[in-house]
Amino acid sequence: MRKVFYLPHCKTCQKVLDELGITEDGFDLQNTKEKHISAKELDMLKKKVGSYEELFNRRSMKYRSMGLKDKEISEKEYRKLILGEYTFLKRPTIVIDDEVFLATTKKAVAAAKAKLQS
Repeated sequence: MRKVFYLPHCKTCQKVLDELGITEDGFDLQNTKEKHISAKELDMLKKKVGSYEELFNRRSMKYRSMGLKDKEISEKEYRKLILGEYTFLKRPTIVIDDEVFLATTKKAVAAAKAKLQS
């Protein structure tokens, strides 16, 4: 499976996809605003990365506006929040074969690049 969960207007997503040379030719690009992540997809990602918290985007404007910064959130709640609001999924989230890369850091982008070149 080769899939990317992203937002096309997100500068970070654009930069990472360009850097990795990811196009619709080799990947299923899912705009999470238009087509929200499914429970099945989210559960698969969680299984690969270890927790819903790891997939959760704390930089989202909704995170602050909902006052989540000051709350203790359980794994079950992280799952519900991500499924309910597309901006809560870290992006871009890249699936290459059996690996998931949360390409929000240079290290993750480098790892994804190495995987693509192998």
